Amino acid sequence: MQILQSATALQAQTEAWRQQGLRIGLVPTMGALHEGHLQLVRAAAQENDVVVTSVFVNPTQFNNAEDFRLYPRLPEADAALLGPAGCTALFLPGVEQMYPAPTRLRFDFGPLEQVMEGAFRPGHFSGVATVVSKLFHLARPHRAYFGQKDLQQVTIVRQMVADLSFDLEVISFPTVREADGLAMSSRNRRLTPTDRTHAPRLYQALQLAAEQLRAGQSPAAARQAAIDYLGQEPAIKLEYLEISDAQTLQPAPEQPAPGQPLAICLAASLGDVRLIDNEVVS
Repeated sequence: MQILQSATALQAQTEAWRQQGLRIGLVPTMGALHEGHLQLVRAAAQENDVVVTSVFVNPTQFNNAEDFRLYPRLPEADAALLGPAGCTALFLPGVEQMYPAPTRLRFDFGPLEQVMEGAFRPGHFSGVATVVSKLFHLARPHRAYFGQKDLQQVTIVRQMVADLSFDLEVISFPTVREADGLAMSSRNRRLTPTDRTHAPRLYQALQLAAEQLRAGQSPAAARQAAIDYLGQEPAIKLEYLEISDAQTLQPAPEQPAPGQPLAICLAASLGDVRLIDNEVVS
């Protein structure tokens, strides 16, 4: 596995691969890799000739400077995991490579970013779109792989690809979970042992809401049942729990059409660790 640290090195390598007729898969990450990331890399290796995995903690998508400072950075451990998973090249740039000058560009995704993560983290998705579009230009992938845990992010990336006519396919993989249901996340390693015991309640709340929806309850009733369940654990500080149309991310109608996919999405904090999760019901 190659390790590329400059934008020009990545561009040169991906251009050479394209001239050879090779298909390129891209897995963008912020590192501190876990099994969820590695499943994306394995899938990319199966479906493409070469795989680029980027590890870059993107400062422009953080609203909280302390969260950015504390985000886990484990480049050596990440590199050791990526080769066996099928990664061909690890792109490991510094901030100066991705942002040689402060960016003035701002993305606006309208209603898609005015809810949930976008409502609570203003400017977050502009930062996401900026770095992902840079990676798309540098790596020129045929396919890019993302995890469903970041459902709103995937939806916004798909919109960006459509709006800017990127010639690539966005592929989303189901959330990978621990045995007790907690969605795998790089932030999980920052949970205290006590908070880790409470964390599975997030997924349990999603399951409760999903069961209620499948039983014919209204989105409002299902949402309130999940909120009440989480309210039983004082250690969990709920930021939002919403039930939305899975395509538009707008609030679900009180009487959804039969088979209409709905997304139950939440964000909550345990101590100083903020976690997100979702469940899609159809």
